[in-house]
Amino acid sequence: MEVPPEITFRGVGKSDEIETHILKRAAKLDDIHPGIISCRVTVEREQEHQRSGSPYRVRVIVRIPPNKELIGQHEPGEGKIDDRLQTAVTEAFNAVQRQLVKTKEMQQGKVKSAPEQELLGLVVRLFREEGYGFIRSVDGREIYFHKNAVLHGGFERLEIGTGVRYFPSEGEQGPQASTVQIVDKPGSRASKVEDSHVEPPEGWKP
Repeated sequence: MEVPPEITFRGVGKSDEIETHILKRAAKLDDIHPGIISCRVTVEREQEHQRSGSPYRVRVIVRIPPNKELIGQHEPGEGKIDDRLQTAVTEAFNAVQRQLVKTKEMQQGKVKSAPEQELLGLVVRLFREEGYGFIRSVDGREIYFHKNAVLHGGFERLEIGTGVRYFPSEGEQGPQASTVQIVDKPGSRASKVEDSHVEPPEGWKP
């Protein structure tokens, strides 16, 4: 790994035990794919009372060449309410590890896959505090993206209706977008987006 793992704790006290567990799991990822550029881990505790399931959110973001992000996550409400934080961390790492193995096999030619193709879409949902959102693709699907996938730190400039280009990938929870680039802002015309017949979301005024 080119840089040490970056670990962030939000709403939960920093624990040497958890930090050591994260570093060990990150080292295992490095064994699977020695070309890992970076690994960012965010550990959060849901502040509202959970009626069921784990109160923890853990997201592991791994970047590999050329500019691909793999995301493994554990969301609040998953698992059991008495699950330990270490369990949530383990599940998030397991998710990204499976993707890493599959990606490595593809890169080695063991698995045939279609080449990635840049696509166009519109931002239809934003969760600024949580740091993620959803893009509506040209075929009507909603594609998850993380703020770190938005180029040039442009996440804060996104609005509902912003046109973007992105590369699709398959995450543990389903389709997700990487390398998201802003094409236009609401209120301006972007012929490429219009020509793709993407239906704008409610509230978007061209």
